[in-house]
Amino acid sequence: MAEFTLGARASCPDGFCGVVSRTILDPAARTVTHLVIGPRHGGGGRLVPLDLVEAAAGEIRLRCTLDEFGRLDPADETELVDGGYGDVGAMGMGGSVPGMGLGYSTPLVVEHAVPLGDIEVERHESVHAMDGHIGQVEGFVVDPADQKVTHVLLKEGHLWGPPLGHTG
Repeated sequence: MAEFTLGARASCPDGFCGVVSRTILDPAARTVTHLVIGPRHGGGGRLVPLDLVEAAAGEIRLRCTLDEFGRLDPADETELVDGGYGDVGAMGMGGSVPGMGLGYSTPLVVEHAVPLGDIEVERHESVHAMDGHIGQVEGFVVDPADQKVTHVLLKEGHLWGPPLGHTG
């Protein structure tokens, strides 16, 4: 079995490439299709097909070089939204200072790239049973033969403290 823990370090044979931030699943087949690997905080991640991934003792090893990793599909799509106000400048209409704007620039929309028909699961997403909250997602255990999810790894309780109703 292969264990894919969200937040695990990932490396190529020629160096460190990031951490696992999201898992992409095919809900109909109950399989993991991709891992999203990138910087610890924020964008720039890549969609890594599961056939390039090996899980090993708490880390992820990729079967591609850093250069090949950099050419994988981006995990985020960025789009400029029309209708921005432009940069008004720090001194208003008549005497603006370039680069000292008030933040009225063309807005960016960043969306996660998820292959059609698949879903994404991020670290610490809440998991509920019929009788309430049971924990947060920490990762998945996958059968390497068919990429089917055999177990969901959970962190019990709540992200900030003991479960609700816990008396101590």
